[in-house]
Amino acid sequence: MENELPLTEPSAWADPTTWIIAAVILLLLMCSAFFSGSETALTAASRGKLRSIAERDAGPTKGAERALELKEDNERLIGGILLGNNLVNILATSLATSLFTALVGPSGVAVATGVMTALVLIFAEVLPKTFAINNPETSAARIARPVGLIIAVMAPVVAVVRFIVRAVLRLFGTKIEAGDNMLSVQEEIMGALSIGHEEGSVEKEQRDRLLGALDLHERTVEEIMLHRSGIEMIDADGSAEDILTQCLESRYTRLPVYKEDQENIVGMVHAKDLLRTINRLTRGENPVGLAGFDIADVMVQPYFVPETTTLDDQMRQFLHRHTHFALVVDEYGALAGLITLEDILEEIVGEITDEFDDEDVPVLEADKAGNYTIDGAMTIRDLNRAADWNLPDDEANTVAGLVIHEAQTIPLPGQTFAFHGFRFEVAEREQNRLTKLKVRRL
Repeated sequence: MENELPLTEPSAWADPTTWIIAAVILLLLMCSAFFSGSETALTAASRGKLRSIAERDAGPTKGAERALELKEDNERLIGGILLGNNLVNILATSLATSLFTALVGPSGVAVATGVMTALVLIFAEVLPKTFAINNPETSAARIARPVGLIIAVMAPVVAVVRFIVRAVLRLFGTKIEAGDNMLSVQEEIMGALSIGHEEGSVEKEQRDRLLGALDLHERTVEEIMLHRSGIEMIDADGSAEDILTQCLESRYTRLPVYKEDQENIVGMVHAKDLLRTINRLTRGENPVGLAGFDIADVMVQPYFVPETTTLDDQMRQFLHRHTHFALVVDEYGALAGLITLEDILEEIVGEITDEFDDEDVPVLEADKAGNYTIDGAMTIRDLNRAADWNLPDDEANTVAGLVIHEAQTIPLPGQTFAFHGFRFEVAEREQNRLTKLKVRRL
């Protein structure tokens, strides 16, 4: 026992090489922390916020621009950062194993594993990632230049790694291209608004307005037009007195004019033009009275649009043509309805009323059973916005249309259906129209 040698040499602690290796390990851990924080900052940073930083005079604007460039190819960015991070982590672990083996003998492997796991987890992973995630845009702008330089140096190795990864994924039928899965700006905004509303930072009205403006290009005039059954028209063959009375009693300022058949729209009359003409005929220099009235002198050419036109395109057309009124035709050229600029704006800001409109429909209120009694002609979109529901509107525009589509028949009063997580009861029906429905969430 007296001749047994110690497990380690006491002089190992005094050897300068030991402290040099320890310093190198510390430096590698700092590099690992840099790569981990960079990965989190650059992947979590919003491109919109980075663009805002880049456009401001103050702040690390050049760094923000560089960060935007790096985010254009996320695969290359992540590949370069992960390559650097793994290199320093593996090297640091290898040096630590060698160091602790020299200090404490064979058990140094277990000691090195425990110590490096704790150091890497706390100081090289959790700490830098937590710091970066709290302000990803600023962090990304600050580290973009050095990360860009590192990625450029490692570009050949990253390219080989990308080739191997894509080749392996192709064997499983997966094809990867840079930027394929990046969310569009619109999807980013819509997602942020939904999350903000759920968290309480965005009011429901604000969310509805912004979402309404964002999806105008996805919705068509058919979805919001006034159906032909509700259009008020002027008969071109009617008497001047009847036409004047109809215009004065109508709550609309623009009315279509038909001749013989309501499918045969020949023009459109504006109330102001009609009144000016009547005034000239009855109070002008040579008054001839209403006997000299001809509807053709007042009306203008009708403006027809196909029902598949998107709301975004239609709004542009209204602004370009300096008109607010269009008649909608189906694929066969038959009259389907009408749409106005106000209808499109209401999809963004909600219902617009004036002193000539009907009184506002009361806010939806549930009865004791939780049922909402609604008009069957109410659009699904309006119901979703009013009740904060998510009924699908892919197959039908109105709630009655949705019930008929799902039931595959025209139900009778009293019949109930359950689909999409809601219960629908037919309260009233007129001929083939479902006029009143009771709806509640299951």
